[in-house]
Amino acid sequence: MIVERSTSFDDLPLTLRVEELMPILGIGRNTAYELIRCEKIHSIRIGKQLRIPKDTVLDFLAQQNS
Repeated sequence: MIVERSTSFDDLPLTLRVEELMPILGIGRNTAYELIRCEKIHSIRIGKQLRIPKDTVLDFLAQQNS
């Protein structure tokens, strides 16, 4: 599956799939799911799919800088 990279944070959809989160943070699938599992990155479940609100990504990055 090819994931298209956005050129701007504003271009991202309101919620991200794990596959979209991975290249943004430069992490692999296992790391992405681990961050979600241990609730370092908040996610919501829609049906069987996990979605990550894009604001959560900013919150996570801000916490890493503090």
